[in-house]
Order: sequence, then C-alpha cells, then structure tokens
Amino acid sequence: MRNEPAPATDDLLLRPLSARSVVLSLLLGTHPPELSAKELGRLLEGFGVGGSTLRAALSRMASAGDLRRTDAGYRLSDRLLERQHRQDESVRPRTRPWDGDWELVVITATGRGPAERADLRTRLAALRLAELREGVWLRPANLERGLPAALDAVAERCTARPGRPAGELAASLWPLDAWSATARALLDHVGRADGAGRPADRLAAFAAVVRHLLADPVLPPGLLPADWPGEALRAAYAGYRRELAGEVRARVAGA
Repeated sequence: MRNEPAPATDDLLLRPLSARSVVLSLLLGTHPPELSAKELGRLLEGFGVGGSTLRAALSRMASAGDLRRTDAGYRLSDRLLERQHRQDESVRPRTRPWDGDWELVVITATGRGPAERADLRTRLAALRLAELREGVWLRPANLERGLPAALDAVAERCTARPGRPAGELAASLWPLDAWSATARALLDHVGRADGAGRPADRLAAFAAVVRHLLADPVLPPGLLPADWPGEALRAAYAGYRRELAGEVRARVAGA
C-alpha cells in the first residue's frame, strides 16, 4: 500500500458547530442522554451559545424528531439513541480472536427504490461491512456482534473464506492509508489544542474524531498497516469524553 501524507488541519472539516450540533454532541456523550432546558443552558454558555439561540434550536430539534420532550427536559430520540450506541461502540469496539472467517452478506431483494437502496447501504456500512461489488458485502468475522435480524428480509448471510489473500482483500475494501493519515492529523490537532483551545473549538475537533472513529473498520491486527493509530485515537476521545462528562456533572449540579 502506498503511503499518503496527512491532510492539513483545514481539510479535516473542523468547522464551528451549530447550536444543534453542540446539543447533540453533549447529549450523545451523556448517560442517560437527558438534560433539562436549564442544564442545557448552563452547559451551552460555556460553548458560546446564548439562551435565545438554544431555545430556537431545541424547538426545531423537537419538531424534527431529534429530541423528545420529557417531564425532566429533553432526551435523544430513539433514532439518535442508536447513534449513541454506535458512537459508544466506536470507542470500545467488542472484538474476538479472528480465525480467518469473513462475514458475507448478499443482497437478494429486488424492486427497491433509490432511497431504500441508499438506506440499506448506509446501514451496512454502519455495521462496518464493505462492498466487494454491487450487492455483495463482507468483512472479517472478528467483531463480537451479530447482524440485525431485519437483514434476513433483504439478504442472505453466511460466513466464507475468500481465496484472495486476506491482507490484499482488506486493502482493496477499505482506504486504510487514508484513514490512518487522517487519524494522525486529528491526533496532532487535538494534542496541540488539549487544555489550551476554546471549548467550542475542542468540541468541534473531537466531533471530527468521533466521525472518523465511526469509519474505522476495526480489522484484525494482522490486516492493518504498521503503527495503526486506531487505539491512540480512541484513547484520546475517551479521555476527552471523561473530561466532558465531568464538566456536565459539575454544571448540572450547579444548575
């Protein structure tokens, strides 16, 4: 595999977060993911979001189905609870020793429209499967998780051992060098900003880290390039999440 230069910081999409994104980032990192309007107000003050902006954002998010109003305040919707679960797993993926088997999912359903096909592709990619060719998805069977039963309605599932060398196949399915280069650039950026950057800028940087971790294929070590930075990136985010959780508890206690 060819080596690729790390992208510049400007290429990492470290754009300022909207009020909606700040609310979601905080709730996605909170367990259980529910806070009162007053608690959210105190928290978002630290990220430069004013009260009127927050109220407008909460109203729009509730109307859009991102949040549910509760007696206590606001809680993530069921759809976003699934995103929180995937985010949690991206920090602590559950793996098992790999024996050489691959998960194989072959799409058998026909007559689906473009929106349905796009939704299925998104769901399969979220399961860390990669598309070998149209309708054929696979990955090493090293994740400690089953595939959703709902897939049975549209696909056949099995395990297989491709004849192609596993390392060569993995390198063709995932852009490993590019993922590694971006991860290293993110680690460099958050390392320089650690403890010194503005809270909103650090939150935006770690939001980019989360997005990148969700794209980590979590392959068996033998199929990864040397010095793979996945664990280092997860450790950096886990440390920030502990720090942010402490900030949430402190501000909520004072609300």
